Amino acid sequence: MNTEEGNCLGWAARDPTGVLSPYKFNRRVVGADDVSIKITHCGVCYADVVRTKNKYGDSRYPVVPGHEIAGIVTEVGPNNHRFKVGDHVGVGTYVSTCRNCEYCDDGFENHCSEGSVYTFNGVDVDGTITKGGYSSYIVVHERYCYKIPDNYPLASAAPLLCAGITVYSPMIRHKMNQPGKSLGVIGLGGLGHMAVKFGKAFGLNVTVLSTSMSKKEEALSLLKADKFVISSDEQRMKHGAKSLDFIIDCAAGDHQFDPYMSLLKTNGTLVLVGFPSEIKLSPVSLNIGSKTIAGSVTGGTKNTQEMINFCAEHKIHPEIEVIPIQYANEALERLINRDVKYRFVIDIEGSLK
Repeated sequence: MNTEEGNCLGWAARDPTGVLSPYKFNRRVVGADDVSIKITHCGVCYADVVRTKNKYGDSRYPVVPGHEIAGIVTEVGPNNHRFKVGDHVGVGTYVSTCRNCEYCDDGFENHCSEGSVYTFNGVDVDGTITKGGYSSYIVVHERYCYKIPDNYPLASAAPLLCAGITVYSPMIRHKMNQPGKSLGVIGLGGLGHMAVKFGKAFGLNVTVLSTSMSKKEEALSLLKADKFVISSDEQRMKHGAKSLDFIIDCAAGDHQFDPYMSLLKTNGTLVLVGFPSEIKLSPVSLNIGSKTIAGSVTGGTKNTQEMINFCAEHKIHPEIEVIPIQYANEALERLINRDVKYRFVIDIEGSLK
């Protein structure tokens, strides 16, 4: 344990090795519109790897990662009208926006014209660097908090705040919620497995497209996908031509796009939520059949609350592996190696002492 003073205990990376260790720091006092949240659980996202290891060259050390936060309200500001002490709440990828632009006005704060303030490694309203959910508590403006129904487990709620909303938001926007339609899901990781679950809840016929045969059994038996196709199987891919209304692409690494575009029906849509180093495809793949390729990142406050309520109503729970904070470094390495089914969730309340 370091000897730094502070009112909040967390785990932080101090340099690009990304190694996390205990760290004390100060949270701001609760403002008029704020809520203070005792963090019970925090999901582990690849963004935690990116920032702790300075992969974008903009990390502000010490970095306390974590933007899939679930917990319990312990204090509210005098202007707060949405939450009360004891409420179960969540915090996602951003904690502030301008609240005045057209996108904020329409509930698309993730596209704020002034830029969103990220939950960690951003610059907060008081000028300090934001620090995330690998910590004992957090103070956030009420607008960026979400009510978690009391009957929905907080451990399950945490991954919804990034993995869940990242696929739910574009699925709703591109009308991937029409019963009887067909959906392809590329990549069966933290995001992809949630896309399968949402697809089935929407009444879609879901096909998982993967590079790994080891994913087949769980895709079909655990996640209840209707079909499983190895994308390198040219015969199966050819057989599936023009069979899908939608594709949501959750693959993390570089991959070809033309083979997947061939699976789309006329007027079909592929939505990319991952970040490959480039997107390269033949114009024929796009123009013939009047197909669409679109991108998406996270979601606004309105969609996020809607998604949480949908999950509670339909009993949709992420597949998680709950770990203590002391296992965080190993978890990040396993995440890099894609050795997780399907989301790590840190038991903050039970292990951060």
